[in-house]
Amino acid sequence: MDNLSGNGEEGSSATEDEIIASEASDLRVCNVCLGILQEFCEKEFVAKVCQKVEASGFEFTSMVLSVSFPPQLSVREHAAWLLVKQEIGKQSLPLGRNDLVQLKEAYKWITHPLFSEGLGIPIDGKSLFEVSVVFAHPETVEDCHFLGEVCPDCFKPAKNKQSVFTRMAVLKALNKIKEEDFFKQFPCPPNSPKTVCTVLEIECTHGAVFVAGRYNKYSRNLPQTPWIIDGERKMESSVEELISDHLLAAFKAESFNFSSSGREDVDVRTLGNGRPFAVELLNPHRVRFTSQEVKELQQKINKSSDKIQVRDLQLVTREAIGYMKEGEEEKTKTYSALIWTSKAIQKKDIGFLNDLKDLKIDQKTPLRVLHRRPLAVRTRSIHSMETHYLDEHHFRLYLKTQAGTYIKEFVHGDFGRTKPNIGSLMNVTADILELDVESVDVDWPPALDD
Repeated sequence: MDNLSGNGEEGSSATEDEIIASEASDLRVCNVCLGILQEFCEKEFVAKVCQKVEASGFEFTSMVLSVSFPPQLSVREHAAWLLVKQEIGKQSLPLGRNDLVQLKEAYKWITHPLFSEGLGIPIDGKSLFEVSVVFAHPETVEDCHFLGEVCPDCFKPAKNKQSVFTRMAVLKALNKIKEEDFFKQFPCPPNSPKTVCTVLEIECTHGAVFVAGRYNKYSRNLPQTPWIIDGERKMESSVEELISDHLLAAFKAESFNFSSSGREDVDVRTLGNGRPFAVELLNPHRVRFTSQEVKELQQKINKSSDKIQVRDLQLVTREAIGYMKEGEEEKTKTYSALIWTSKAIQKKDIGFLNDLKDLKIDQKTPLRVLHRRPLAVRTRSIHSMETHYLDEHHFRLYLKTQAGTYIKEFVHGDFGRTKPNIGSLMNVTADILELDVESVDVDWPPALDD
């Protein structure tokens, strides 16, 4: 998030006199809105906010306005409501809380057209681009304190919160306190303040955008995600970084989250059409890309390294990411493995593997991942196998399996933790020398023309 200062620069608090307009010697400050509807609904203030928005460096075609009022304003608003309710009641007229317009809504009703005109864009509650204006009023900060004594259970210390008197906690207490107790504790009407509110900050943020595609991994010395142990990097790069660093720069985002349909070990290649992946780009400043620009970005990624290649790169929605994880255990994957056997074999010794269909195996969590996965026994299916004899101690094994199957352990048995396994089926000691992922059978993201 960008804190925008008075000169349009990022990184400092917007508290300059040109913004806060707190010189109020001749102004009688409203004892309910604390000057917000008096001073901060004017075209001059909105114009200054618009200048900061335009200087923030974000791309946007619409916006949602978020305003944060000081919590004590809710107390004063509640006091005004009780007085109005009391007066209307004397006239035997019905009045519900929903019959009154809340200050925040009134502020937005007044300023929305001004912001729309100033920026030349519509105000849209569903927009991913948000302009947030935070108000404060130090003079009346103690207005809320009596609620802490009357409704202590509403104010529980929260981590990273400077004050327990948050807006939500105050509203909760106001809904709970009896009217007669409120009148005893807080002046109605509220005292008139000497100063108007100040603007603590003006922040611009953009909701996350998502990029998806498929990647091929050609290196047997490249982890999928950064391999860092005890703060020490074990390998210089990763699939995640080789892809996401380019996206981060292109979208001018603050950070990213990388996810994929499964993952391969550091020494395993991913071939064929590749593995589906998605990158969530957080607070991007640039969000509009033509299909040609996305294609050029894909080419840039592919030219930057011979260890990976990306295809079908495209912008997708948050909802579409679900397709990648949907029914993950029902999906299938195909592999190619180079197998070694301890004793000499002939072609006829491996032929029976071709006839095994939908073989059920039980796999205890492998020893090599036990430090990060819970101990469990998982039943998986080996749908089909095809063998190719190489020599007395080697053959190629092609497998189609249920997603989530540990292939290496299916070959060597993991000290009997996977049953049955290739070694037990052949009555030999077997090990895997090389493994390639040939296909990840997930029909997403949509294939694109080159």
